[in-house]
Amino acid sequence: MWRPIQAFNKRAKGDAYEKVARHYLQKHGLKFIAQNVNFKGGEIDLIMEDGAQLVFIEVRFRQNKQFGGAAASVAHKKQQRIILAAQLYLQKHFGNNPPSCRFDVVAIDGEENHSQLNWLKNAFA
Repeated sequence: MWRPIQAFNKRAKGDAYEKVARHYLQKHGLKFIAQNVNFKGGEIDLIMEDGAQLVFIEVRFRQNKQFGGAAASVAHKKQQRIILAAQLYLQKHFGNNPPSCRFDVVAIDGEENHSQLNWLKNAFA
C-alpha cells in the first residue's frame, strides 16, 4: 500500500519547513528550546524564547491560497489544541510560575522553490 510512503513524505516535508522556520526565527533573535512537543490532545511545532517571553510556534505550509493559505489553515480548533499543549508544557516545566508567553504562526505559501514566509506574532491567544 502507498499510504505509509505518503505519510512519511508528508512528515518529512513538515520537518523540512519546520527547519526553515526555526532558522528564520533564529536569524531574527529567537532562541530555540524544543521542536515537535507532543501532549495528549495537541502538538507544538516549535518552542522558542524571544527575550524573556516563551513563544509557541505553529508552522504551516500550503502550496496555494485557494482556501486562504497557510495562515488561514490555523483554524480555531487547531488553536485550541495548541493552547492545550502549551498549558500542559507550562505546567510540566514551570509549575505555578509560568513565564510570559505568546502564540506565533510561521505561514509558508507557494511552491517549494518559490515560497513566501510570513511570521505572524501574537497570531492568537
